[in-house]
Amino acid sequence: MSELTRDDVAHLAGLARIDLDPAELDRLVGELDVILTAVATVQQAPIDDVEPMSHPMPLVNVTRADEVRPSLTPEQALSGAPLAEEQRFSVPRILDED
Repeated sequence: MSELTRDDVAHLAGLARIDLDPAELDRLVGELDVILTAVATVQQAPIDDVEPMSHPMPLVNVTRADEVRPSLTPEQALSGAPLAEEQRFSVPRILDED
């Protein structure tokens, strides 16, 4: 068990700008103590031969290469548009300029 006190929790809450009532302070002393005990247990794991990593599984970038490929011309892309203006889709205004 850690030596976490109600004053420690109040201090942490103040640093985080969290307003806690006395009942919440009392409850959080126990909850934070459980968390600190769990962290202390994990810190005892034998990690001397473990290489640091950011993820437990290897990550591979699955995006394709960015290559220029043939695509639609502006005229083809706008061929089905109800309204087009200056090689762009034209849509009715829904917001005022304000």
